[in-house]
Order: sequence, then C-alpha cells, then structure tokens
Amino acid sequence: MSIETAESVNSMKENPVPMRKTQAPGFFRTMVGDYEVTALFDSSVRYDASMFSGFTSFTHEELSEMLRRDFVPLMADGMSEGTLSVFLVNTGNHLILIDAGIGETESPVFLDTKGHLTENLVAAGYAASDVDVVLPTHLHFDHINGIMESGEMVFPNATIYLAEQEKNFWLDTPMENFPEAMLPFVKMARDALLPYRRSGRIVSYASGSEVFPNVKSVPLFGHTPGHTGFEFSSRGQNFLAFGDFVHIKSVQLPHPEVGDIFDTDAETAAQMRLSILPQIAERRILVAGAHFPFPGLGYIKKEATGYRWIPIEFRPIRN
Repeated sequence: MSIETAESVNSMKENPVPMRKTQAPGFFRTMVGDYEVTALFDSSVRYDASMFSGFTSFTHEELSEMLRRDFVPLMADGMSEGTLSVFLVNTGNHLILIDAGIGETESPVFLDTKGHLTENLVAAGYAASDVDVVLPTHLHFDHINGIMESGEMVFPNATIYLAEQEKNFWLDTPMENFPEAMLPFVKMARDALLPYRRSGRIVSYASGSEVFPNVKSVPLFGHTPGHTGFEFSSRGQNFLAFGDFVHIKSVQLPHPEVGDIFDTDAETAAQMRLSILPQIAERRILVAGAHFPFPGLGYIKKEATGYRWIPIEFRPIRN
C-alpha cells in the first residue's frame, strides 16, 4: 500500500467542475404548537446607514460600524444587502399569508426586478389558490404589491384583512391630502388592492382585536399609521410576525430609539419598540421580522443595553 506524497498529489490532473451558483429554494419551516409556519424569501434589498440620518444623534460612521460589526453583507458599491421575507401560517383551518412582497414592482431599493414569493410558495408545497387569508402588516409596496400581477389577483381565493387605521390612511384618504412625494406609494397600494376591492374581498378590523381564533392583531403603529403585527397561539406556544416594527436589526435592536426614513412617524415607532421589545424578550416568544436575515425567524434577548437577535436553528419537523 503506497501513500501519496505532496509532490505526487500536486502533479495530479486537474478536474475542473463548473460551479452551480444557485441557491436552495427560499423557504424554511417550523412548528408553533399545531400551526405550521413557513418563511418564504421574496427579494433582496439594498440600504446603508443614511436611512437613519436625521433620526438619531449617531453619526453616519457610527451607524455604519454597527452594520459592519453585525457582519451585514456589503456589495461592490458599498451598500449593505438585506432581505425581504413573508410568512405563511397553516392553522389547519386557514392558510394565512402575512405580507406579500414586492410583486412586479421595480425599485432601486431592491436587487430583484420581481418578487420570488409565488415560486417559493410552490417550492414549499402550496399553490397561490390555497391561500384564503392575507394579513398585511402594512401597505408599503414591498409588503402588499405581491397580491396582484398584471391587474389580476395572485391569490384568487383570498380575502385581505386590513387594520382600520391602515385602510383609512392608504385607501380612504383623498389623494389631494397626501404630499406629492407620497402619491406614487399610495397609488401602488390602491392598484394592488383594486381587484380584491372589486370582488368584495377586503375586510377591516380593529387593531388589537382577534382577527381569527388564536390570531390576535397587535398595534405596532409608527412605521405606518396602522402598522400591525399578528400573534398566533397554539398549545401554549406563541409566534409574533411584526413586519417592520424593527426594520434593521443591526441598529434598532441595540438602539430601539433610532428611527428611519421609511417611518411615517419615527417618534411613535421608536416609542413602540421601547415599550414592546421588553415584553417580547421576557416572554421568549418566536418572532418574525420581514427584513431580518432569511428566514427572519428567531428570538430577541435583552442585553445590558439594548437587545440581541438569536436566529432560529434548523431542525427536522417530526410528526
């Protein structure tokens, strides 16, 4: 039996194999009691520390260091790369989609020209026609536009449930009451919802109420006037999908008081974080952040100052 020497190994014929450079399907699944929770990757987002400028006393350099310290991926142009996820909950009685991604909307904020929600939904074993409930946390285009494609309903059997404050702001306020910079975003929200409105498939609810049994809406106002989270309860376990309540974890978990440019009311959003984050940490409940690193599921831990993100770990689902 011979043992190869380093010299003989180095002289071996090369075996170039093309790299695949493709990723696994963008879904991740876990159980919360009897409820199946599936995270679905929708798109990649670009941002930098300037989104917090004017909403904190931290300098741009200090904010950038927070992102660097958290190992946020950097792109060639120096921008940070983040993600946008949506969440699917199968309660056994309803298949509920929380948010819907960017759909066909192209924006310089996003690296994708079209959201990947529907393809990852199929990869996860479901069809768009299976979804009977859509619960938007709010009506920013990256959370609602995926419900419509080419003017048609992507989820033909779904009803859209909107918090009263969110509906009143985005759908019922006269267009002339909005500042000019807001008009494109209002139009996108109204266009996305239009086929559902025509079919009578929009229902409003009071934020803070139970939308369905064991599905409670949680007021998390500030990011938008009716921004709302959803807490699911099953067999003593809880899961809270909180949308953009915490937008960028690298900055707003260690410093919940920091607002950002996408907040309608940054001060109220910050007060909400300061009020609600201690409760989330104390209860040790599973949470979902729409712009947290995929799959966006994990836990929030109180630190000496601020909070820390503990991502969920992969494990098989056992019946």
